[in-house]
Amino acid sequence: MNELNELNELNELNELFDYSEDYMKYDGSSKVESIYLDKTEYKFIYPPEEKIKSIITLNFPVLGKLTSLRFIEWVQKNPGGVISLPTGKTPEHFIKWTQHYLNNWNKKDVVKDLEENGINTKIYPDISSLSFIQIDEFYPISPDQQNSFNYYINKFYIKGFGLDKKKVQLIDTSKTGLPEGYTLNNIFPDNRVDLSLRTRYPKSHLEELQKNAIHSVDQFCVHYEEKIRELGGIGFFLGGIGPDGHIGFNVSGSDFFSTTRLIHINYETAAAAAADLGGIEVSRNRLVITIGLSSIIYHKDAVAIIIAAGEAKADIVARSITSVEDIQYPASILRKLPNARFYLTQGAGIKMKERAFIRLKNTKKVSKIEEAFHILNYTLKSNVPLEKIPADKLMKDRFCNEVLKKSDETPYTIKKRIRKDLIKKINAGIKPVLNSVILHTSPHHDDEMLGYLPYIMHLVREKSNTNYFSYMTSGFTSVTNTYMVTLLEKLKYHLTLPRFKFLINDGYFTADYSNARNDDIYYFLDGLASDSPFIQDEAITRRLLRIIVEVYDIGKLNEFLSKVNELIDYFKTQYPGKKDPEHVQKIKGMIREFEAELVWGYFGFESSSVLHARLGFYTGDIFSRQPEMKSDVIPVYNILMKTRPDIVTVALDPEGSGPDTHYKVLQAISEALKKYEKRTGRSNIRIWGYRNVWYRFHPADANLYIPTSLNAIAVLNHSFLNCFGSQRDASFPSYEYDGPFSKLAQRILVQQYMAMKRTLGEEYFYNNPHPRIRATRGLVFLKELSLKEFYKHSMELKRLIEV
Repeated sequence: MNELNELNELNELNELFDYSEDYMKYDGSSKVESIYLDKTEYKFIYPPEEKIKSIITLNFPVLGKLTSLRFIEWVQKNPGGVISLPTGKTPEHFIKWTQHYLNNWNKKDVVKDLEENGINTKIYPDISSLSFIQIDEFYPISPDQQNSFNYYINKFYIKGFGLDKKKVQLIDTSKTGLPEGYTLNNIFPDNRVDLSLRTRYPKSHLEELQKNAIHSVDQFCVHYEEKIRELGGIGFFLGGIGPDGHIGFNVSGSDFFSTTRLIHINYETAAAAAADLGGIEVSRNRLVITIGLSSIIYHKDAVAIIIAAGEAKADIVARSITSVEDIQYPASILRKLPNARFYLTQGAGIKMKERAFIRLKNTKKVSKIEEAFHILNYTLKSNVPLEKIPADKLMKDRFCNEVLKKSDETPYTIKKRIRKDLIKKINAGIKPVLNSVILHTSPHHDDEMLGYLPYIMHLVREKSNTNYFSYMTSGFTSVTNTYMVTLLEKLKYHLTLPRFKFLINDGYFTADYSNARNDDIYYFLDGLASDSPFIQDEAITRRLLRIIVEVYDIGKLNEFLSKVNELIDYFKTQYPGKKDPEHVQKIKGMIREFEAELVWGYFGFESSSVLHARLGFYTGDIFSRQPEMKSDVIPVYNILMKTRPDIVTVALDPEGSGPDTHYKVLQAISEALKKYEKRTGRSNIRIWGYRNVWYRFHPADANLYIPTSLNAIAVLNHSFLNCFGSQRDASFPSYEYDGPFSKLAQRILVQQYMAMKRTLGEEYFYNNPHPRIRATRGLVFLKELSLKEFYKHSMELKRLIEV
């Protein structure tokens, strides 16, 4: 009898996990895709290299528009279907376009737009008929937290799109496996989940509760997977792709047969999630619940679309599309679905070789920069100095061969010219800059130092130069609550000491104590020089108290103590990643501003040389607005009028790469410069574009190479690690490096030097007559532009990012 029951249970399980033809058939045909494909110069797919079809769009908003139209088309053809939609920043324009269409369906201009793009406007998409499957969620997390995916889905998809909440399957485990009256914080007080409890005995009552919770969540995952399969599987899956290639939270190395489960994530994914959760300290210890790869591809008619924007995603996109089925690239499993697609921006698709070759072949006249791009790519790949590469070797590379065919020069002449240009760029980097006012601008407070501090060290030594350092945003999102508690506890202690009481009575913290801001800086540097953490802490807490006085307009010791205790209580009781009220944002931002002032105090600059713009677009919202004239452009214009620069430095990241703050700051600076040029008539301002840890210049793109010594690299690390206390622990790191940004910046500088050493030959550096070149162990890459060139660049970038 038991054997019969076991056999019946096994048959039921097989029926559940084997795809059945009895499930709802989905119509995956698309007129929308055909129309968009006709707008590009590419085919749907280029076998055998490409394994999954893709469409490359003009820019980020058009990517969102295509995705929205395809979603609406699918809903019209498949009412009552099952969908899964993504969370995060990538779906921003998909959400905005879909809401626009749904809310304005019968307007003439909208009808025209829809019909031109293949949509039947006589059928309003029945969103409420759809079943929805949440893709993933952090664990443990409350669904009420604004940084939970559950909250996101309720806000943008249930309320925003009009899904029927009864048909929405949410991953809410906030009460799963908990005794009555308990919360997740009671069971996991430090938010750490030890999955070894799955297979070992608990050692305490708390561990017993945790083991029960983990078991219950595992059971929840089984039932969640059952629900997906009872619905026949997902019919329309839309997802982004992570830096390691993850879809959902199916990180690199995930089993292709994986189902819904509770798992750890890897470092790359934790780094990408750090901003959502309030720091890597939180995200790397947080587990996730995710549907599996087999969950996504269960329905064989499913439309599965991966959207990606920006050059930073180009490498993982290309690998995912061109790879054979490989667990290293989870998205490669999608090739099993005939209706799987990648929708990409131009930047995200830039490393797909067949398409890159078509672009090159369709280019009538190859620019000198693109020519150098392909020749240098081959040189670095071959690991042979440029001048020693035989012409016949270049001709065998199809990209180089195409470049050579389009040129009037011989291979020898082209190689010689490119090598000469590289050396010219290095010589330009060591040429003294004299009698110049240089305005160094930075989206965040460490951007310019991470990008080109070794060059700044030379610029500030020249007495004929005047340097200003301007920070465009307040940077409050980079300061964790834990760090604030640490500072406030130190301030609370120092307020009990006679030294602080004397300073308070002496009026040191009042607004009319004119030189106090500089005293804070120099006192900290004294502590650094004397290796005294106590003095450094006193200097930081002095500034923190000054900030509190300014924000809250208080002046007595008892008021200070009361406010400090209030703030400590606030930061201890807020979940990491929650948006702070404006007064708290201001405190965090002013801490970042002080850190930047400390850096330039290294070189003798007073706080008056450090200018804080606090642009208005920077709000901490997941979808922040574009820059506006009054709150964003005018503050930059006023700085230009005050400093009257000859040179302006700008973070110059490509489309969709690095924080979008960089792009928005660039546009604000561009508009301010236009206004400034019109007012003053000055059109000879030079722009130095820089990049740092978020993206690199290709050697062909940069035209200033600044030799960097070990001494300069040491100063970069020392100043970053000592001045940027809020960043020392790398709470919001790059997915490329598990550590502080200065170490990643060092790695990039060295990589750029090694690339040029391979290209020019080590003899150029080792035997060079110039000591700065012999001392080179890293290279800073910059791109100098005229105002006209900069305006053109900003407009091209605007075209790629905005509607």
